[in-house]
Order: sequence, then C-alpha cells, then structure tokens
Amino acid sequence: MLIKEILSKGEQMNASDIHLTSGENVIYRVDGELIQDKLLTDEIMMKKITTELQEISEIKLQDSESKEIDFSFGFSSLRVRGNYFYSNKLPVVALRLIPKTIKTLEDLGYPPLFKEFCKPDKGLVLVAGPTGSGKSTTLAAMLENINRTRHVHLITIEDPVEYVFEPKNALIHQRELGSDTKSFYNGLKYALRQDPDVILVGEMRDSETMELAMTAAETGHLVFSTIHTNSAATTPERIVGVFPPHQQNQVAMQLANTLLAVIYQRLLRRRDGKGRIAVIEIMVVNQAIRNLIREQKFHQIESMMQAGIKYGMVTFDDALMDVFKKGIIDKDQLQDYARDPNAMLRRAF
Repeated sequence: MLIKEILSKGEQMNASDIHLTSGENVIYRVDGELIQDKLLTDEIMMKKITTELQEISEIKLQDSESKEIDFSFGFSSLRVRGNYFYSNKLPVVALRLIPKTIKTLEDLGYPPLFKEFCKPDKGLVLVAGPTGSGKSTTLAAMLENINRTRHVHLITIEDPVEYVFEPKNALIHQRELGSDTKSFYNGLKYALRQDPDVILVGEMRDSETMELAMTAAETGHLVFSTIHTNSAATTPERIVGVFPPHQQNQVAMQLANTLLAVIYQRLLRRRDGKGRIAVIEIMVVNQAIRNLIREQKFHQIESMMQAGIKYGMVTFDDALMDVFKKGIIDKDQLQDYARDPNAMLRRAF
C-alpha cells in the first residue's frame, strides 16, 4: 500500500505530521520543521491514497455531505489521527502521528516535582504554552504516572483523544468531543456525575469551562488542563480576565484556593540537530502566590517565582540559561526566546 510506505517513512523520520496535497510533494513535519519529500502526489496517487485510507480507517472520505472528515487508525508503533479536507476543490490529507507508547516522566527527563503534582486528592494543575509545545505529551506522562501508582477513576475529555491509556491501577474513561460529548463544558459537567477522582479537560477555552474546572477542583477532584498563555506567571491573570468585572474578585478567590501549579513549556531545536528539548517553567502555588492571586497582584508573581527556588520553582529564563550552559541550545536561541534578552546575554558571557 502506498499510504503504508508514506507512514513508514514518517515513522523512521520521527515525524509528527504528514501532509498530502494533490499535485504537490509529500511534506513531513520533523522537529517542528516542514521537510519536502521527493514523492509527488498527483491526482491518480491521491485517489489511490484516499481508497487505501478508507479501507484502513473504515470511514467514507468522499461523497459525503461533510467537507472535513476526521478518522483514525493504528499503524506499526503509531496511532494515526487524520483529517480529510478540500483546498481549491482538490483533496488534502493531514495526518498526525502519535506514538502508542506513552513516555514516562523519567523518559522526558522531568524533575521529581512533577510526580508530586500527581498525588493530591484535589486541586488544579495547568500546562501552558503555544500550539505544538508538547503540552499533550507532558499531560499524558503525568496521567500515566497516576495510572501506574494510584487506584483512582480517571476521566479525560479531549479534542481529539491523542494518547490512548491502557488501564493499570486506574479505571480510565477517555471521552472525545463530537463522538462522546458535545463540548468540554458538557463533558466536564457530566463527568462530575460519573464518580471521578481525576479529570483531564483537554483545554480551558471559555469562562464556563474554567469556572466548572475550578469548582471540580474545589469539591474534591484533581483536575488537569491546558491553557494558551505566554508564561506561568501571567496564567492567573489570564484566567481571571476572561470573566466579567463583577465576577473577577470571586474568581480570583476560587483560583487562589484551587490552583496547585502552572507548567509553561516550549520546544526548542537542539544545536546538534538531534530533535528538540522542552524548556520548562514551573510555578508552584505556595501561600505567598496564593495571596497574590487572591489580591489580584498579578504583576508580583514573577518576582515571587524567582524567590521560590526552594519550592522547585523555575522561571523560563533560568530554564533557558540552564540548557544553554549545558550546550544544548545556541546563543541565537538564547537571545530569541529569552524574556529579557539583554539580561540573559550579560549572564551568559
């Protein structure tokens, strides 16, 4: 099968995505970069690929009322999530390659503190960062730690389900938007009636979901989620700011009472070209930061993080400096990604 040859090459290249467009070369995304293959997918080949994908996924991709169709299937060591759509009336296929084996926190080289975030009976743990920064991988590793070490009922609400967990010590139910539930809010609302101990909300996209996630964390559940923010320190302000002014005092109080930690991360290319490394900022919500959130003194959180080394806190610039001093990234990346480039260069040289 042609599609199997394409997938095998993607697997060998450790690609995260494959793009197939009629009349264009196959494109692989490796370590965040798009790499063009010599194989050209003309109209005849795209028809063949479409037929093969329909056979493997058992989903009808053409002659459908919908012009965008999701599908998934297993291949070798991968779980493949695909979307079939049209551009200029021609078919296009986007494939996401997800390893079936979930990496552990040790595999990822994360500090022991991450295991501590998996132990509480209640509270809110957030993973922040831009799209493609490895948030799903981090959360999967944390949930797998819970799966291996705790006898709990774990419910996930995802869009889409990426990593599939094999129950070990935990009872696990994974729910996907569209096929299993209508929205993150609906999934979370009904999850609270399903006797959960731990809940993953794939993303906190709106105030209703945020409010319900905090309520769940407040009422005896350990809740994990992701959020698109620019730093760990700005995350509380971003959450409170989503709500109308008359609610913000109450939300700040609720967030201060429930938030356990915010992990912010970015993936940077290694200078040796051998993949990427996660640069991770960690905010542990101690009593001092809890008070700042409650009083909405958000501008003081960053300096409190700098003083919180004994709690395991790490600012992004400190994490960046660490990987630079180890020779993992180069000077240009240090300067490009630092929040205070001038200060970082003074520290580095």
